[in-house]
Amino acid sequence: MPRLFIGIDLPDAIDEHLELLCTGLTCARWEGADKFHLTLRFLGDVDGGLHRAIIDALGGVRFPAFDMALHGVGFFPPRGEPRSLWAGVDDAGPLRELRRRIDRALDHLGVEPDPRKFAPHVTIARLRDPDVPDVVDFLSANVLFRSETFRVERFLLYSSIQGAKGSKYRVEAGFHLGEATPAS
Repeated sequence: MPRLFIGIDLPDAIDEHLELLCTGLTCARWEGADKFHLTLRFLGDVDGGLHRAIIDALGGVRFPAFDMALHGVGFFPPRGEPRSLWAGVDDAGPLRELRRRIDRALDHLGVEPDPRKFAPHVTIARLRDPDVPDVVDFLSANVLFRSETFRVERFLLYSSIQGAKGSKYRVEAGFHLGEATPAS
């Protein structure tokens, strides 16, 4: 069964900007441009029939394209030892509304709601045995991080395949914002 999630891919220029942040911490496994994305909804392991139903339901989501910029850096979990580093979002309003519409489209399929609070971000690193003062130094050095504004014109259904060197992502389907059919 594929492990699925719904997200937004980032333009190459934003990926390149994020990659400039990815240095200076020996405890970090940096994600890299091939994995940078913003997760809208994690779905988990899904069988073939439900997989097709999810694609059909997402094809009916209507939402206008919008502009977005990344802003600031932080870590998860918010309390305790940091496990991942992220870049935040300047204005999460459109993302929250898009997520709400996606949730509504999936409700009737019996997909379990995500119990976690939606915190829009792009993961830039996973941390292993972090030296907290080094993480604080990284955050302080990058507190003013801000990307260019970019247009979000689609969202994607991804599958995640676990491997020895972490997960790899594959696009299963794309959905243009404002349209009712899958994008190519």
